[in-house]
This record gives sequence, structure tokens and C-alpha cells, in this order.
Amino acid sequence: MAQDAESAPLPGLIRPTLAQVASLAGVSLKTASRALNGEPNVARPTRVRVSRAADKLGFRPNSIARELRRGATSTLVGLISGDLANPFYSAVASGVERELRGCGLQLVMASNDEDPERERTLIGAFLERRVSALLLMSACERHDDLALPGNHGVPFIFLDRRPLDAPGDVDAVVIDNRGGARRAGEHLLRTGHRRIAVVGDPQRYTTHRERIEGFVEAMTAAGNDCWRPYLSSAAHDLGTAERSVAELMRRDAPPTAIFTTNNRLTIGALRALAGYQPPPALVGFDDFDLGDVLGITVVAHGCEAMGRQAARLALDRAGGQTDQPRIVTMPTQLVIRGSGERAPQ
Repeated sequence: MAQDAESAPLPGLIRPTLAQVASLAGVSLKTASRALNGEPNVARPTRVRVSRAADKLGFRPNSIARELRRGATSTLVGLISGDLANPFYSAVASGVERELRGCGLQLVMASNDEDPERERTLIGAFLERRVSALLLMSACERHDDLALPGNHGVPFIFLDRRPLDAPGDVDAVVIDNRGGARRAGEHLLRTGHRRIAVVGDPQRYTTHRERIEGFVEAMTAAGNDCWRPYLSSAAHDLGTAERSVAELMRRDAPPTAIFTTNNRLTIGALRALAGYQPPPALVGFDDFDLGDVLGITVVAHGCEAMGRQAARLALDRAGGQTDQPRIVTMPTQLVIRGSGERAPQ
């Protein structure tokens, strides 16, 4: 629960208390509280004296806690995402923050570390603080437990991963995963590849499933089954992606092309392919820093625009909008830079 600043000092840090402010100003505790909260019937000289005492001691009242005690919704909007070190999540968060800033709202972020239990704990913590809305990049496979009796009517907005079995109607902003992956597969087929490896996230993520589905659509339409022995769907970080690609390349008949289903896996693949001359063709889903410098062909989408759109949905719902739920799909585009255009060797 939110607490007053004077009642929740950080370990090793002694914060001034309201009682100390009252003592220095020579007034009662109640008078000091009323003066700092801007309440009426406090003489101006007393208000000035209390204010100067607070400034001298470095005391700051916790306005958020005060408003929560009055039953108000806070000016905070919560965002729960995966690893904030991932540029994708930080770019989305930047878009959310920029949209909220002009409305006098503040973004508060936390990482679920891709742990469903941690995510549930964070959801409860944000609801206790009566955030105006909660934006969620979920690590959970299912969401039928989100009908919490104490959610105070806080709207949930899902980002990136489509909500499954969520109670009631919820809004979501997702990427055209299927269409983007289909274009990546078609592009590699046009270049002449058949032994195309896919390195992707665990199957529990909807983004991975949709991207695999789009890729399979392209292979099926072309009558190509040569990719199937090269599917690796247990990578979720740089290390596992690097090991997966290294194992694929050690095969007697290694893949001539690789499709990675997110930016971290693309970077892991690049590490594994260092030293291969010529390397296999490579197309990655999600753009990433230095992708243009390295000449990596990617399926790109607007991360910041995604965050802005989610923030707008949150603002609408927090403002009382009750129309039908909206699923906004962000478009993708294939950005050709060279790595995906290498011919089979």
C-alpha cells in the first residue's frame, strides 16, 4: 500500500517527519498537516512558517498517498513488461510515456522477468495503488484469473501478446505477426532457399505461435517441407539462440537460410554465425540497434507508435469510454538490407 513519505523511510535514510516540521514551526501536528495540505482556516503567517520549516528540513508530503486515502484514482498509469534491457520494451515504454505526459499522467514501470507469478504479484501491487490504467505485456499463457474482485474498475490494456481467456472484454495493441512472418518466408523462398531454419521463442507465447503460423503459410503455399527439420522453438535469449543456431550449422546439411522470431534471437544468431564465410541468409523479426549498420534484413514495426496507441486506449477507458473492445494491429514492413538476399550455397 502507498504510504506517507514520513512513515516509510528507505533503509539507511532518515527522512524528516511531519512531527519535526511542527516542532520547528512551533505549531501542533494537526496545524502543520493542514498548512502543508493547503486546507482553509490556517493563518498566512502560520502557513509560511510551516512551509519554511518543511523546506529547511527537506520534508515533502506524499500527495499520492493522501489522494488514495480519500478514495481517488492516482495520476499513475502502470506498465508491466518483460526485460527492460530489451530495446523493444524500452521503445514501447517511451511511446507510452510521451503520450501520457501531455495529459498530466505519470508512467510507472515494472518487469515481470517473464515470470507469471511475479506478474500476478505486480498486478495486485498496481491495483492497490489505484492506477488509472494498467498496460500489460503479459508473461502468462492464460488470463482468466484477471477478474480480481478488488480491481476497482481499472482498465487493462494488453500490448504485444494477445490476451487469452481474459475475463470480459479487454483492449489490446498487437503486431501483425502472422503477416510479417509470412512476408519473411516468402522473401527467402524467392531468393531460392528451401532449407530454412526457424529459431523462435517457446510455444507458450502467442507472438511466437503467430509468427510460426505466418511462416508456415508461406512454406505451405510454395509446397516446401524442407524447413521442418530445422525448427527450433525453445530459444528465448541470446545464449540459447546462439547455441541453437550453432547446432543447426553443425548438421551434415545445414540450413541455407535462418528466420529468427525476435530481436534478441537475431543477435544470438549473429554471434553463432560469426566466422562463417559465406554465412547463411538471415531475416529477423523486430529491428534492433545497429541492424542497419550490420546489413540485417528485418521485419520492422513501430515500437514507439505501439506504445502511443496503447496509451490512447488507456486514456479513453480511464476517461469512461465504454464502447466495444478494440484490438489494434500495428503494421509491419520488410526492410531489405542484404542479409536476407544471400543466395543458397
